[in-house]
Amino acid sequence: MQKEMDWAGGGRWRCQYFSVTGKTLVLFFLLWVQNSLSTANRFIFHGFDGSGLRLNGGGTIEPNGLLRLTNFTKYEFGHAFFPSPLPFLNSSTGEALSFSTSFVFAIVPRYHDISSHGIAFAITPTANLTGVLPSQHLGLFNHTNNGDPRNHILAVELDTIQNKEFSDINDNHVGIDVNGLRSVSSAPTSFFLNSPNFQHENLSLISGQPMRVWVEFDGKSMKLNVTIAPLSVPKPQIPLLSSKINLSSIVLGEMYAGFSASTGAAAGLHYILGWSFSMDGSAEELKLSNLPSLPPKEAEENSGKKTKIWVIVLPIAISVFLLISASGFALLMKTKKMFEEVVEDWETEYGPHRFSYRDLYRATKGFSDANLLGNGGFGGVYKGVLSKSKVEVAVKRISHDSRQGMKEFVAEIASIGRLRHRNLVQLLGYCRRRGELLLIYDFMPNGSLDNYIFCRKEESLSWSLRFKVIRGIAAGLLYLHEEWEQVVVHRDIKASNVLLDAEFNGKLGDFGLARLYDRGSNPQTTRVVGTLGYLAPELSRTGKSTTRSDVFGFGAFLLEVASGKKPIELKTSGIEMVLVDWVFDFLKKGAILEARDRKLGDEYAADEVEMVLKLGLMCSQHSPEARPSMRQVLQCLEGEAPLPEMSVNDFDLLDSSHRMNRFVVVDGTSSNSGTVPAYPSSSSSSESQSFKRP
Repeated sequence: MQKEMDWAGGGRWRCQYFSVTGKTLVLFFLLWVQNSLSTANRFIFHGFDGSGLRLNGGGTIEPNGLLRLTNFTKYEFGHAFFPSPLPFLNSSTGEALSFSTSFVFAIVPRYHDISSHGIAFAITPTANLTGVLPSQHLGLFNHTNNGDPRNHILAVELDTIQNKEFSDINDNHVGIDVNGLRSVSSAPTSFFLNSPNFQHENLSLISGQPMRVWVEFDGKSMKLNVTIAPLSVPKPQIPLLSSKINLSSIVLGEMYAGFSASTGAAAGLHYILGWSFSMDGSAEELKLSNLPSLPPKEAEENSGKKTKIWVIVLPIAISVFLLISASGFALLMKTKKMFEEVVEDWETEYGPHRFSYRDLYRATKGFSDANLLGNGGFGGVYKGVLSKSKVEVAVKRISHDSRQGMKEFVAEIASIGRLRHRNLVQLLGYCRRRGELLLIYDFMPNGSLDNYIFCRKEESLSWSLRFKVIRGIAAGLLYLHEEWEQVVVHRDIKASNVLLDAEFNGKLGDFGLARLYDRGSNPQTTRVVGTLGYLAPELSRTGKSTTRSDVFGFGAFLLEVASGKKPIELKTSGIEMVLVDWVFDFLKKGAILEARDRKLGDEYAADEVEMVLKLGLMCSQHSPEARPSMRQVLQCLEGEAPLPEMSVNDFDLLDSSHRMNRFVVVDGTSSNSGTVPAYPSSSSSSESQSFKRP
């Protein structure tokens, strides 16, 4: 009995022992989990060797631990994100949590003072950002999702290019971006010294020198501070940017933190040397002495260590070289001649806008017929994929006489390449070789608008998409005429020069005939260029292309999109049908909707079709002063202003019987020519009416 009691007592003791031990283990486990979570939410990297970062695009880690996001490749982007998602929302309250981060970066341009876009610290819902673009989109957005609140992206951009499209303040600024590239707050890159008067010092992002950035968000005050300084200066007391932003609706429960950088026509290196991050607390200060070094501008000489090897290898290498050079010389000369380009001294200033012919040849698979998108009056257009960046482009080949104004023409191409608008096909650059000019544009997957208006009988474009395209092209023309730093006259507005992206957004392309002039100056007389049916009548008298002559071409564009007919068509009877006269006849009968494209069926908005047809007639008036400006046209299309009331007698239109075939159209860069109907120099008998809103 005693033994049984002893046994029972020992059992109770063992139960109590294991009970206490179990509680202790549970407590230690909870502390371990808490410490693990704390460690996961706080990290510091002095170099990134073994960091496990999730890399994408051009992102790579150098042998010394340096994180490089891009190299000297044009139109490239690179990503690097912390491998695990981080909690940015309080799961109980749904409020954004505080966070703090600090990093050291450097931007090294390939050529001194030539920018290559920039770098951004980003908080994103995924570490695998698909469909994003390089250049001005910084590898974070594309043409269609920029500004979309569903992006859930917070970024601090270090931007070295001024993009008017995003209202950038200059080409050297720091900005806070929420779901898009139009910064909610930005400032020129600079810092405040910790001196009694807080002296202000400027910085250059493309100096090639490492700089340090602090990004701190206080969840209680909802204030986001951004500070930047060179490594030789302690953290400034006054931040460069300080904005109150409610991140609760922007960030999700878990997000990824990291970096994105991109290059454009000019390439450059984007580095991260070190990174410290903390949720709900201050990020640990980086120890600058522990950071990896940037590579020297010139490789260090180490030939001394290899001298003995070269004593043996060099004679053998020379012998092999001489042996194969004899057979390879002919092939080398043939290849060199094939890819030979025309390069003159004055072109060096446009270097970032120039592509090599070799790259374009490879991108288009030797300009194969399989890559041919179409042929125009001035050359063929080919689809291509740039081998390094994998960016799709369209390459247009144009014949030219290199003796006539080529320097001025290339200068204008470089200027046009700086145009940035969502409804313009971006001109990326050019190449020149042996009497041939190649223009490189963004590739538009849905081709040209005229293919949907005139060529497809079964699959026609709906009216809602046509109206969307019309408004977009009007906005793009307004940007060219009034909103860019110079006046740009396109000179060839027509449906075949309107391209459609993947979402059927209209983009005006083919700037091969465009001309620029300063605001307040008079356009110079040039050779009359353009396409039959789209040329303004005053061009035959003055030879000066103006914004009003562009409006005339836009009027023809409006009529052809709404009616499904070209400006001049040959009837089966052999008589020419002039679209302006044909639509105007319906207006005089009070039945202008009868001029609509019959392929629309009954699926159209009658008020919109009527407005577009009437606007087309107003833009097609004989006198330039009687035509509206593109701002007035866009106000009508956007519903911001009513369509002016004009009677049939108010229109200043020429009857087709008054037209004569009497002048030659010659492109300024080509010897191609042809006849085109001209208009008499005398004014119409009816009085011109200025376009005024009632």
